[in-house]
Amino acid sequence: MPYFDAASSAPPHPVARQALLAALDEGWGDPARLYREGRRARLLLDAARQTAADAVGCRPDELVFTASGTRAVHQGIAGALAGRRRVGRGLVVSAVEHSSVLHAATAHTVAGGTVTEVGVDRTGRVAPTAYADALRGSAEPVALACLQSANHEVGTEQPVADVAEVCRAAGVPLLVDAAQSLGWGRVEGGWSLLTASAHKWGGPAGVGLLVVRKGVRFAPQGPVDERESGRSAGFENIPAIVAAAASLRAVRAEAESEALRLRGLVDRIRTRVPELVPDVEVVGDPTRRLPHLVTFSCLYVDGESLLHGLDRAEFAVSSGSSCTSSTLTPSHVLRAMGVLSEGNVRVSLPVGTAEADVELFLELLPGIVSAVRAKLGAPTGRESASVRGPRADGAAPSGVADAPGAQSSAAADAPGGGAENGDGARSDGGVGAGGGVESGGGAGADAREEAPALTVDALGKRCPLPVIELAKVIEDVPVGAVVAVLADDDAARLDIPAWCDMRGQEYVGERAAQRGAAYWVRRR
Repeated sequence: MPYFDAASSAPPHPVARQALLAALDEGWGDPARLYREGRRARLLLDAARQTAADAVGCRPDELVFTASGTRAVHQGIAGALAGRRRVGRGLVVSAVEHSSVLHAATAHTVAGGTVTEVGVDRTGRVAPTAYADALRGSAEPVALACLQSANHEVGTEQPVADVAEVCRAAGVPLLVDAAQSLGWGRVEGGWSLLTASAHKWGGPAGVGLLVVRKGVRFAPQGPVDERESGRSAGFENIPAIVAAAASLRAVRAEAESEALRLRGLVDRIRTRVPELVPDVEVVGDPTRRLPHLVTFSCLYVDGESLLHGLDRAEFAVSSGSSCTSSTLTPSHVLRAMGVLSEGNVRVSLPVGTAEADVELFLELLPGIVSAVRAKLGAPTGRESASVRGPRADGAAPSGVADAPGAQSSAAADAPGGGAENGDGARSDGGVGAGGGVESGGGAGADAREEAPALTVDALGKRCPLPVIELAKVIEDVPVGAVVAVLADDDAARLDIPAWCDMRGQEYVGERAAQRGAAYWVRRR
């Protein structure tokens, strides 16, 4: 079964297996003890720390091992914030950080701190100037900034060195989450703290790295003991630590040649998928990206069905947000980028991936996507859908049977001309329920004086069904007319504008509705 989900967890590297087994025989003692077994364990632990420090580019006494990458992030953020609490309680993070960083930011907010989120462009990349603005514009002095080295969902590499320089000029330490990139090379720039996770590069799960540069104020939080410089309590798992360090050294030795090979395979996927499958958006930066990772989204497909279809074809990939896939909620990364979230597939190739497996994936994917679209009733041409309101020719659309007493005008369900939301703000160009009106190019102002020609009732339907219903009826209205889509699935707020961008239609904006929200689309 081809395994294409290395970004979640890479297959164990052969060196990791060998080192783990050897260390189980030699490294089971307590490294804090002076007898022979303790000394052996200490030698193994010190050697692993030196190896890891060489790979990171830091001093051995700046690096400690933690129980996981997530623990490293949480301990790093909490310790840095506590160490600089006299400076302020501001925290700056990007909108596309790993969930471990965002969870730590939420905990900081609950504890009374402030968090400033820095947005990204459509490729998922931050601008150093945006970090500079966030550092200056924070509600209170900033104690810490965080930025991933590369994104875990779309592979976009971040300008860490430039952001680190911005932070240095502002006197703010920068914590870098290097979980996805450390196996491929060092993180350059003047960062202050760094975290990583061994199972991302082929080491065992349950080992993380936390690096705190000399001179960075740091106060470990929670109960501490004498181990790992007081920054990571508990008995060290020396066999796993040895395997993590040995596998990191091994993957680094292969990184240059394997990155070149995998980048070629990923480029093939990025090029061929849009050619083989209609209505696909490949997301992430096309050049400044991890060599092994590509993400694309398919219109008119839900991620769960696509994931199951690929699994039946014996391909292991991830779909939707990699760290919230159990809930199938829209990815916060794709939301921040403003790209299509439905039918999302992340392919992350492990070291040693065979070219034949990639070719087989490209051969089978079109049929799997087509089957999912057919099951969902996605449009293959001009098809009708259940809508309220007249057709362009004045007749009721086929299949429509309004409930007794239902209004044919969309104004009752999709107010755009003077209705008020619960906050008293008018929805005709002001802020409405669920985020308010988001007009493009002034189109919202024009739409205030008109009622939608058709209203698609997609309440109670999960994406991609609201988008499918919209696609079926957009040609039933004349050019320049508006279709309103009523939807209460939060993913529609992202996917309907993305559909408009992909299909050349105009997204007018969002209007408040009695249930959910009304998304207005003008036919071009």
